[in-house]
Amino acid sequence: MTTRDRLLGLTVVVLWGLNFLAIHVGLEHFPPFFFAGLRFAVIAIPVLLFVPRPRVPWRWLLLYGVGFGILQFAFLFTAMRTGMPTGLSSLVLQSSAPFTVLLGAVFLRERLRGVQLAGIAVAMAGMAVIGWDRSHHAALLPLLLTLLGGLGWAFGNIGSRLAAAASAAVNPLHLTLWMAVVPPIPMFTLSALTEGPTTGWNAVIASFSATGRPAIAALVYIVALGTIAGSGLWTYLMSRYPAGTVAPLSLAVPVVGIAASWTFLHETPSVLCLFGAVIVIVGAFTATSAGRRAPAVELDTPGPLQPAETTRRAELNPKLAEV
Repeated sequence: MTTRDRLLGLTVVVLWGLNFLAIHVGLEHFPPFFFAGLRFAVIAIPVLLFVPRPRVPWRWLLLYGVGFGILQFAFLFTAMRTGMPTGLSSLVLQSSAPFTVLLGAVFLRERLRGVQLAGIAVAMAGMAVIGWDRSHHAALLPLLLTLLGGLGWAFGNIGSRLAAAASAAVNPLHLTLWMAVVPPIPMFTLSALTEGPTTGWNAVIASFSATGRPAIAALVYIVALGTIAGSGLWTYLMSRYPAGTVAPLSLAVPVVGIAASWTFLHETPSVLCLFGAVIVIVGAFTATSAGRRAPAVELDTPGPLQPAETTRRAELNPKLAEV
């Protein structure tokens, strides 16, 4: 991974780490399923009107939207609403990194170098240190829900990788924006069935009062910076590198999330927790420094491939070469 792209990855880490504060504020006002649907609906409406749909297969776009948009945030928002501490949720959600590496190896047949595996192991050890230190702050159910959110994120990563690989000309920002079209209707339906048909809309009306303005500010941050900017950069990186190279970057998100929750929510971390955060940073950047660029592969190129081109694509990604 180039220095510039690693800096872009670091930008995503900061945006997503602070995003947990915005989620915390929003969930104090909105019910979780409705809030998840609302954050994507705000994006989806102008996207449908003004942004051309990227020329990628619908199945990969749906996988991206269902995994990243529905499963991740339905589970995460529910976990945080039921008592998952903000800082700890930013840590446990990063289980998406090893989940993504595993799914990438199984479904995309991506080869992992030894130094990548070592870096992931170090980062996971740091996560284990933080989790062991802070696990007494969360009940079992919120922890399990957050882990399921991480698994959903991993499936979304695979979907975005396959969608980007389907066309060399795909615009990562357009892909991210069109992913947001998938979650709103399912999430609003789930909200109506479980939270009540009018609960979320009443919260929207109340958000324009003085007490509800922080929730509006949180929604703006989540939409503009957490989703459009952060997810757009993330999709760009996933389109340039194997999933196993990009995914470990997310392991550094808890460092920002825990620091932010310490500063603004007074969730004070221990010395052991801070030590684990340092280990996470070292492991994540060791893992990302090992991968080389993997150019996107066109899946629907007309006409037969030349033998040399077939061999080159097979070396880049055997699974995609068979499609």
